[in-house]
Amino acid sequence: MKNFYNLLIFSFIALNIQAQAIYKTIDSYKLEGERELKIQLPRNYDPEDKRTYPLIIVLDGDYLFEPVAGNIDYQAYWEDIPDCIVVGIKQGNTREDDFFYDDESFFPAHDGAAFYEFMAAELLPFIEDNYKASDFRIIVGHDLGANFINYYLFKDVPLFRSYIALSPDLAPEMMNRLKQRLSVLNRETFYYMATADADVKSLRTSIIKNDSIIKTIDNDKLFYKFDDFEDANHYSLVGRGIPKALNEIFAFYKPINGKEYTEQLLTSESTPYDYLIKKYEDIEYFYGFEKKLIENDIRAIAAACKSKDDLESLEKLSKLVKKEFPESMLSAYYLGMYHEKEGNIKKALQRYKSGLLLEPSQFIDKEVLLEKIYDMQEEMDN
Repeated sequence: MKNFYNLLIFSFIALNIQAQAIYKTIDSYKLEGERELKIQLPRNYDPEDKRTYPLIIVLDGDYLFEPVAGNIDYQAYWEDIPDCIVVGIKQGNTREDDFFYDDESFFPAHDGAAFYEFMAAELLPFIEDNYKASDFRIIVGHDLGANFINYYLFKDVPLFRSYIALSPDLAPEMMNRLKQRLSVLNRETFYYMATADADVKSLRTSIIKNDSIIKTIDNDKLFYKFDDFEDANHYSLVGRGIPKALNEIFAFYKPINGKEYTEQLLTSESTPYDYLIKKYEDIEYFYGFEKKLIENDIRAIAAACKSKDDLESLEKLSKLVKKEFPESMLSAYYLGMYHEKEGNIKKALQRYKSGLLLEPSQFIDKEVLLEKIYDMQEEMDN
């Protein structure tokens, strides 16, 4: 087990070699001074590209930025989640002032109000002016910061679409206010909250109660997930909660896995091709950006076409692949598969041969094409 954790730590270090943090300083009128930021941009980030990326704001960036940024970089590398821009706000010397709320209204006051306004009026515009950030925003907080992120829900138009509250130190009245606000959300919003068996007792008690309240909310626009970790404390739960939260937030984005293939794709009343199109349309609707077609999903849809004997879907899929990957062996392989399935062996052979001079993909290379070519030639000779 120790070797496993060492390997996991090494993996994060190795991946972050290519995803180093950028340190920036923003001059804030609201905070009457400068504030330091840590920023991680996606790999191969191109400021000239039209593509935009989800924005993740991390409070307590002094210690919370690295575990968030590391998880983002790792999961995005394997295409489980999209590439994201991660921004951590350093608050080591100011956190109690930044998260201050009034003793009577229990809303941000004094320095807390200034920090609240800093986020909307200065930080977000600064990031959007300088980086390719999309409108899909996530905010992450721990204890006092996890309470503070809720205040952004109470704006007429909430600033964020996803909230990750790790062991929140909830202000009085926050439970009731959260229930009221989450009940009337009119846009899809993700809310994640976590505690642990060895969390601070007073926090754990209020978090468990808050969870029981949120679970009673009937609002199909709210996507809520709660975790109560075993063998974790107030600090170690952070390392377990972050990847779980990201998995929930980007559940619609994930590649088609075995469970989705068996329980949803094969049982869907839609054709496999229509299932694929809707999946990618839903991703664009939920997250506000277009996902590039990936080979994993192509393979899954092709397998479903074969399983359902849906030649029309396979033809549409092959044309889509040719459009999206004209220089890749993928285009030749799936066009060949379609012609093979329809019984036109001569045309399938031509398609497979045409791919030999194209670029290999993750799963399709010359050996795969040559094997198909030999199969077609053997079938024509028989």
